[in-house]
Parts: sequence; C-alpha cells; structure tokens
Amino acid sequence: MIKAAVVGGSGYTGGELARILSRHPNISLEAMTSRQNAGKAVAEVMPFLRGFNDLSFVDKLPNNGDFDIVFLATPHTASMALVPQFIECGVKVVDLSADYRLKDSQTYEKWYAHQHTDVENISKAVYGLPELFRKDISRADLVANPGCYPTCTILSLAPLFQNGLAKGKVIVDAKSGTSGAGQEPTKNTHHPNCGSTINPYKVGTHRHTPEIEEVLSEITGKDIDVIFSPHLLPIVRGMLTTSYVDLAEGVTKEDITMAYKSAYDEEHFIRITSVPAIPAVVGSNFCEVGFEIVGSTLIAMSSLDNLVKGAAGQAVQNANIMFKINETTGLDFPGLGV
Repeated sequence: MIKAAVVGGSGYTGGELARILSRHPNISLEAMTSRQNAGKAVAEVMPFLRGFNDLSFVDKLPNNGDFDIVFLATPHTASMALVPQFIECGVKVVDLSADYRLKDSQTYEKWYAHQHTDVENISKAVYGLPELFRKDISRADLVANPGCYPTCTILSLAPLFQNGLAKGKVIVDAKSGTSGAGQEPTKNTHHPNCGSTINPYKVGTHRHTPEIEEVLSEITGKDIDVIFSPHLLPIVRGMLTTSYVDLAEGVTKEDITMAYKSAYDEEHFIRITSVPAIPAVVGSNFCEVGFEIVGSTLIAMSSLDNLVKGAAGQAVQNANIMFKINETTGLDFPGLGV
C-alpha cells in the first residue's frame, strides 16, 4: 500500500483529496496537516468524511520520510519551502499550488509578486496534465498540478495547436463556481454579492494567464498570447470555458474533428460532446470538450469540476501515473448530473 499525506488538508481541495483517497485501493491516507485545526478529528471538521476517515489533523508531519507521496494543498508561495525537504527524503510530491507550474522563476515572480526560493526544483518539476505529458509524469518525483482554469482551457485547445490548425492569439471567456476561490470569504465570494449574478474579476490580470500561454506555446513551438477573462458563477462547483481562436488557412471541419478524435478517443477522462455541460461533470474527474466553427473562427468549449479534474482528482490521477497504477484507479465515478 502506498502511504500518502496531505499537507494543508482543511481546505476544499484537501477535503476533496481525503474524499477521493478514502476509496482508493492502492493509496492509504496516513496523515493530514492543518495548523488551525491541529488536534481535531478530520471528520469533525469535515462531516462528509464520517465513517471514512479516522485521522486527526496534525500541525506538521512528524517525519517526512514516513510517506511515499505527499500532496501539497498549500497556498501559493508556501510549497517552495516544503518541496526540497520531501525530495531530499525520497518522497514523491504532487504540488497543487502554482509554485512549480511556470518554468521561468522571473515569470512566477512577476505574476505572484514573490521571490521563488527553490529555483533548482522548478526545472525538475513536470506539469501534471496527463493527457499531454503522461510519459514525463511517469518518471517524475515532483509534479506541478495544473490550475483549474488552465486545465479546462488547455484541454479544449490542445488538439488545435498540436496540429497547427489555429493561429494568432486566444481569447478565453471562463466561468467558475465559487469554491475555486477557497474557504476564506471575500467581498466577491460572499453569497449576497454573488448568489444571483455573474461577476467578472481579474480580467486580463489573472495569474492563470501565463500558465495557459506557456503550455500552448510549448506544444505549438510558437509564442501564444492569451486574453483571459474569468467570471464567478452563482454555483459552488463546476467550470465552463469558451475560447475563441482564428483557424489557419484551409482548415476544414473534418480536419478539426479528426484532431480532437485523435487526441482524445483513447483518453478515459475526456469526453467529446457538442455542448459541454457542468452538471455532467460535477463531482467527477471527467472533462467535456466541444467546438463550433463560425466563419474562420473556432469556438472551443470545455467543462469540468474545478475541485476534481481541476484540482484533487487530477492530483490523484498524477499520483497513479507516478506509481505505475492504472490512472483511473479511485477516480472512475460519474458526475452528479445536477
């Protein structure tokens, strides 16, 4: 049995990791840390885990070397202080923060306004999007779990850029449930301010922008500019992205259909559909993608659960790959449908 720990376990993502791992046949969750809840039973803080988790939160792990893998569900800028300790002990790490997603430390420092203190491990980290980088993930000791918006956006666009079917900049209109903002309430996420409206936020300045640009640029071999406009939906879970990009000269609908089918027909967690829907994927690790063509513009659409395929589920999928387990293990359950 693979021994796992979750560091920063009392947030939404930490709870989702505990929920998924509670039914995993190959990974045993041995410890969860939380400074503010240290000493409390996990099931007391997270009642949905009653009968499935008998752990108590600890302030910090007693011995880093006791585990085979650690999931870091820590805030941005916190993981970089922890990763070297685990790597030195031979522990595999899946980091759910943004600390190792960007390959250039200066880009990270520009967008996150914080000096990166572990530049050495940036070059060793593998971007954890299995549908694109599965082989690299299988050899990795450190996986940077992608952000929810980048996962949703990139999966909808990758077949186009992999096959040279798109050109120019990408315009992304993204909408997410409020759980993506975390547990701490803000003016924008306080229910009376978001419960009956759709609010744009951080338009053109969202930190996921360089992440999307970097991956699309990597797979196409050219610099790709992204204009990214996120919005909060009056729902808890779920995400929908709609992206607009110009098609290359002479590209046909048949070319595009073939590109998507070639990329995703063998991908268990990707479903190609005419209109991606949030209810179809909420509570699951599935991502739906679809497209429409209007003149010379392609409109790529995608939906997923921001806490599962956009965070904890993808982290477990990456862990499965790292330990050579069938990557659907512990994750093969349908969406809720409502």
